[in-house]
Amino acid sequence: MSTGASNPEYVNARVRSRRAAMLSDEDYRKLIRMGPSEIARFMEETEYEQEINALGTRFSGVDLIEYALNRNLAKHFDDLLEWSEGQLYDRIVRYLRKFDVWNLKTIVRGIYTDSDPEEISTDLIRAGELDDGTIDRLVEVDSIEDVIEILDGTIFAEQLEDAYEEFEESGALVPLENALDRAFYENLLEDLGRPREGPEAKYVEFLEAEIDFLNARNALRLARSGADLDPAAYYIDGGVLFDESDLNRLVGDYDALVDHIAENKRYGDRLSEALDRLRDADSLIQFEHALDAALLEYADTLSSVYPTSISPVLSFVLAKEREVENIRAIARGREVGLDENEIEEELVIL
Repeated sequence: MSTGASNPEYVNARVRSRRAAMLSDEDYRKLIRMGPSEIARFMEETEYEQEINALGTRFSGVDLIEYALNRNLAKHFDDLLEWSEGQLYDRIVRYLRKFDVWNLKTIVRGIYTDSDPEEISTDLIRAGELDDGTIDRLVEVDSIEDVIEILDGTIFAEQLEDAYEEFEESGALVPLENALDRAFYENLLEDLGRPREGPEAKYVEFLEAEIDFLNARNALRLARSGADLDPAAYYIDGGVLFDESDLNRLVGDYDALVDHIAENKRYGDRLSEALDRLRDADSLIQFEHALDAALLEYADTLSSVYPTSISPVLSFVLAKEREVENIRAIARGREVGLDENEIEEELVIL
């Protein structure tokens, strides 16, 4: 635990500068019309220049783009920690464990699909708390039991152990992925309590929104999967939008699910445009992208209303993560021959 005063004004000023350098919607429209080598050249003219140049002798095409994106993302989040002091530093460290969750899900999926370790490594974002040595060991193992053993002593081990039996019975990854999310959010909220005023309250409000939207996403995924899984078993505690009975009631009714979000004063008043996108979504991927856009919009709202809280940092993390995902989706889409409209459907743009 860091001691000393936090410095949100300084960090948020640096974050605003970084946010201003991010790609615009117009940039995405340009990228959609380019092939992978053109995208890499375009990135060389942006703030990704350093990564493209450093990696350009070892990789090319989509591999170059993906490694450059992930290295750039990790650099930005390392900088956040370098700038931050006191409690703000501790809050950011804990939040960046979300990339441990991302990496562990990626590794587990890779083992499940018998993917090559190098292929798994391409998708990893080394911006969390797990060190490179641990991640490298995890990539090389060939069973999920080995993953759980390596994670012994981390915040994830106990939840994964509890979920492993259900994974074996169902053959579905949902129990393991949900266990990782639950461990992450329970640990985040554990030491915060539920303050209702001041900067800490805004941090909690943001986390509650993430949990609410994750529960909404899980409810729809379960409804669409056809698997015989109990929605309440995958409920993540800590949000304000759902309880377990709500999820059981709403899991099979898409319109009622969106209405439930709209009727909540916290979200309905602030997310009218995003909710319209949710209503118009006609596929699971569109719904998930609309949820991502809604969360981005909500984070931006909090950061503009509370500029000296952690909210601008969290908003930047989400926006930077989304930029990387958008560029990756464009590059992969072009590589496999998707047309411009198909690629655009894969993007999250506010």
